[in-house]
Amino acid sequence: MIKGVIFDWAGTTVDFGCFAPVEVFLTIFEEEGIEVTYEEARKPMGMLKIDHIRTMLQMPRIASEWQVIKGAPSTEQDVQRMYASFETQLMATLAQFTTPIPHVVECVEALRQQGIKIGSTTGYTTKMMAVVKEGAARLGYTPDTIVTADDVSGYGRPYPYMIFENMKRLQLSHVDEVIKVGDTVSDIKEGVQAGIYTVGVLVGSSEMGLSEAAYARLSVEDRQKIIAATKAKFEAAGANATIETMAQLLPLIETLY
Repeated sequence: MIKGVIFDWAGTTVDFGCFAPVEVFLTIFEEEGIEVTYEEARKPMGMLKIDHIRTMLQMPRIASEWQVIKGAPSTEQDVQRMYASFETQLMATLAQFTTPIPHVVECVEALRQQGIKIGSTTGYTTKMMAVVKEGAARLGYTPDTIVTADDVSGYGRPYPYMIFENMKRLQLSHVDEVIKVGDTVSDIKEGVQAGIYTVGVLVGSSEMGLSEAAYARLSVEDRQKIIAATKAKFEAAGANATIETMAQLLPLIETLY
C-alpha cells in the first residue's frame, strides 16, 4: 500500500522545463570566459546547485577549456565565487518560475483523497525554496513536507537522505510504502539509492528541456520521439516506471496495490 509520494520541485511540479537555473548556469560560466551548452548545463540537474557547478567544472571539455583560459585547473575558491554569483542571479528571478506544471495540483488533490501524504525534495537550498514554495502555494500546490540538502548536512542528490528525512517527518515506516517522482537522472538515482519505487515524469522535465510553448509546437511524431528518448534515459538510470504527465500517476499507483 502506497502511503507517501515524494516529488521533486523544478521540472516535476513547478517550472515546466526547469528553466530557472539553466540560464544562470550559462551566465556564470560566460562570466568566466567559458561558453557552455544547454546540454552541459542540464546534465547534472537535480543536484544541489553548488555540487552542480563542481560537476560541470569536472566535465572534460569544460575542464580543458578552463585550463587553457585560466592557465590552471579550477579550484574550490572558483566554485565558491561562481556559486555566490549563481545564487544572487537566481534569487533575482526565481519567483517567476513557480507556476505548477499542468495536472500537478489535480494529481496532488487526488492523492490526498486517497490518504496519501505528499513529500518533496529539491536541488534548491532552503533560502531558494522559501521563494518557490510561496509562489507555488498561491497557485494551489503545497506539499506536506519540504526537505532540502540543508536539512541533511548538505548531502543532496544522489544521496538518499532527503527521502529518508521526508519519511521521518511524514511518519512513513517502510520504503515499500513510498514512491519518488522526479524529472532528472539525479532524481532517479536518489530514489533508487533509497530503495523506493521511482518514477520519471517526462513532459515538462529538465531532461526533455523544452518550454511548454516549444513542446506544444512539436508534431505528434516529434513529441513521441523526444518522449521515447527521455524515457530511455530514466530507464537506464534505474527508474521503475515513467509517466508522461502527472495525470498518469494515480492510475500507476493503483496498479501497485
